[in-house]
Amino acid sequence: MLTRVRGVLTAGTVRDVRGASLRVALIATAMVFVVYVVIAGAVMMIVNRNLTTAVDDRLSVYISRLTGPPLPPSSNDFPSAGRVYQEPLLIWVVFPTGEIGQVDANGGLVTANGAGRTTALPTAARSVTSPATVTLSDGNDMRVDGVAMNVRLRDGTLVTGTHVVIGQSLDNVTTTQHDILIAELIIGPVLLIAVFFGALAIGRRVAAPIERARRRQIELTADASHELRTPLAVIEAQTSLALEKERDTTWYRNAFQAVGVESTRMRRLVDDLLWLARFDSTAPAPTSEATDLGVLATQAAERFDAVAEARGLSLRVEVEPVSTMISAPPEWLDRLLGVLLDNACRYTPPGGTVDARVGRRDGRVRLAVDDSGPGIPPQARQHIFDRFRRASDTPGGSGLGLAIAAAVVGASGGRWDVGTSPAGGASMAVSWTPSIRGTDAEESTSTRPSTASEAGALAPPPAPAQSA
Repeated sequence: MLTRVRGVLTAGTVRDVRGASLRVALIATAMVFVVYVVIAGAVMMIVNRNLTTAVDDRLSVYISRLTGPPLPPSSNDFPSAGRVYQEPLLIWVVFPTGEIGQVDANGGLVTANGAGRTTALPTAARSVTSPATVTLSDGNDMRVDGVAMNVRLRDGTLVTGTHVVIGQSLDNVTTTQHDILIAELIIGPVLLIAVFFGALAIGRRVAAPIERARRRQIELTADASHELRTPLAVIEAQTSLALEKERDTTWYRNAFQAVGVESTRMRRLVDDLLWLARFDSTAPAPTSEATDLGVLATQAAERFDAVAEARGLSLRVEVEPVSTMISAPPEWLDRLLGVLLDNACRYTPPGGTVDARVGRRDGRVRLAVDDSGPGIPPQARQHIFDRFRRASDTPGGSGLGLAIAAAVVGASGGRWDVGTSPAGGASMAVSWTPSIRGTDAEESTSTRPSTASEAGALAPPPAPAQSA
């Protein structure tokens, strides 16, 4: 009987998958965090450069207007600075005597000693000739530029050797940078949380089948080693006994027969493993062609006639007079038929019957192999397709036959129906979509109610869960 459940995630597997998924999610989140910080920093630098360049361009344009014709500005009236980013331009005039005047909103010159309020110009900015950033006494940053030029006072006096400094506050630039920084600080955590949980969910979904495949590979290796160990132990024991001392001919014949039986068992096991390995590693299926399942079933039954006769069984084949053409590689279908007939003959006691039927049911081509053996317990049906799993203790099988059959059925688009035959044994049925649709008469025949003798083989029992 089955002692272990395969194809499911055990508690240890779940812990491994969760641990691996968590590590992947943390690594992905860390990578996104680094990329996000770099991008956020680059955005801040680009915004700061562009806004500062815009301020510098405004200062340069205004200086060009000052130095352009007519030179100097008449009546001490400086041209309007306009507004950019809602920040007005501040204009200072540095006289040769060191006195500093500031142009008011009306274009008039206001000195620090005169009436009116002026903004103190830092010493470092009094002789500036290119754009620079300075900090005023109130702590605000300002972008300034300057040019040497002559200034005519309102009384008509022309003052030479003066230096005009134009400045614009960077408050709006700072405010824009602050708003961008706040947005990045809000978006960043939300993005990282979404990346973490998204990577965690995807990692678990991706890691689960990988972990199952890894564990199946480990279990397959362990089971194959166990299956090979028994015949090797028998061969080794027989060889050791034969070499200990001289024995009679009968003993040697029996020993060679035992070695031959175990060698045959090993060869079958190795052949099955090689077939499964090639099947798993070959992505595209062999070229599918229209194959007559009824003809293949008849040919396979003829090969097993001698096996059934040697075991005292009655092997019968029934092919309905309908189209049984399906699209599947014939070598795959032949392997499937060999597995089903071999299992039926192996587990049916002497004097029993094995029936193979091919026909149409519900518009599908259906193959059913029934036997009068011990049958398959309902609780074991969901595991019979696992590799190295047997639903019976009958010796001789490798536990890979139904795994091969399940692989063929899955790859060819078939559906399993596992149940109990009318004789009380196992009923293994598979159905496929036909490649050639039958006539109206055939479809009418194929959908007729099943008789009592057919119900166990062709009526669909509860579908088992396949793990192959």
